[in-house]
Amino acid sequence: MSKVRIKQVAPFVLLILVAIAAIFTPSFPNFTDGGKYSSADIAWILVATALVFLMTPGLAFFYGGMVHRKNVISTMIKSVVAAGVVSILWIFIGYSLCFGPTIGGFIGNPLTHLFFKGVNSGAPWSLAPTIPLGLFALFQLMFAIITPGLVVGAVAERIRFTSYILFIALFSLLVYAPIAHWTWHPEGFLFKMGVLDFAGGTVVHISAGCAALAGALVLKQRKSHLENKEIPPANIPYVLIGTGLLWFGWFGFNAGSALSANALAVSAFGTTNTAAAAAGLSWMFFDVVRGKKPSVLGFCIGAVVGLVAITPAAGYVALPQSIFIGVVAAIISNLAVYYKGKSSLDDTLDVFPCHGIGGMVGMLMTGIFATKSVNSGGADGLFYGNASFFLIQVKALLIVVAYSFTVSFLIFKFINFILPLRVSQEEEELGLDASQHNEKYGRTPQVL
Repeated sequence: MSKVRIKQVAPFVLLILVAIAAIFTPSFPNFTDGGKYSSADIAWILVATALVFLMTPGLAFFYGGMVHRKNVISTMIKSVVAAGVVSILWIFIGYSLCFGPTIGGFIGNPLTHLFFKGVNSGAPWSLAPTIPLGLFALFQLMFAIITPGLVVGAVAERIRFTSYILFIALFSLLVYAPIAHWTWHPEGFLFKMGVLDFAGGTVVHISAGCAALAGALVLKQRKSHLENKEIPPANIPYVLIGTGLLWFGWFGFNAGSALSANALAVSAFGTTNTAAAAAGLSWMFFDVVRGKKPSVLGFCIGAVVGLVAITPAAGYVALPQSIFIGVVAAIISNLAVYYKGKSSLDDTLDVFPCHGIGGMVGMLMTGIFATKSVNSGGADGLFYGNASFFLIQVKALLIVVAYSFTVSFLIFKFINFILPLRVSQEEEELGLDASQHNEKYGRTPQVL
């Protein structure tokens, strides 16, 4: 069998092997209530889990609307296919790596919950005692799904679909799982340092943003970018739909991270909406100050940056301060996008300036504005006289940036060594919808 043929059949064969192995995994009983769970908490986290999942197709619309029309489908499927790849990995080994018994504070024991062993029948998670462990695991799955999907925007219009599938798997196991364990497992070394990340500033956005930067550097510039061609967005209404779905789903992302139907969830819900609103306006008005017209894209991108920035802080800061966080994050990311545009970096949809830098701003703002009056389990920040906590947040930020960028860069290099990472010039010119999927977005316009 030729090497090309082996590469074609390998993903299917691997899936079949996992499916066969699953047959022989012992069945365990589902959880029994025993009076220890809260029906209200279960109902809310079920809804929150569904809301977070909705963010994945929302992200697909958000990204798909901004690329060239010949790359819409290929961009959207790369976000959505993560739901397939990560879901299987999560059941197989991903959850165990993130939340299994710690190995030195760096990673979970991969064998403890292999094929979800003991998850549906085990004791509840220590930080979520009122919901079944299986529900906690499924809620966390949705975060693991959307994180590699965020990277798509940086490598769009030039990366092979099969290569990106492999990236999703390797990133989930080698980048996402360790960082999630460090940050959210009570025995993780960042958790024990006192780092606060309510819903994924480091775990999701900084890790994905730095991976996006690594991917853009390895893949190098698109032909259109080298030629300074302006690429019109394929469908701005798609971007608006995507923003709405992301904003809506983010309530589950942040308020659901309270892991209970309580006052903290209400507070996180409020700060999430407020930061998004403030950031959307900030980006749009800042564009006007700089001589541009107010745009749909500007408001949408700004709102998403606000959602990114409030994510680590949502359950630790008060609602008024979330306005400041949204406004400042949008201005900083807007400037980052501007200066990135003057460089040779080809981050197609500005994932690093928006998600990477937005997540960094959010982590630092958490270090400044966190207050125990909102969450007694948190800490007071720099604004309330606690400089040491701010320094802890800075240290965690630097650790995650260095780790995510380095390992992601190596992952992209490794994939490029065993598979072609980038499509050929002819395929890039034709468009990835046709060359990678033999599909076409909309009608081909008639040339008059």
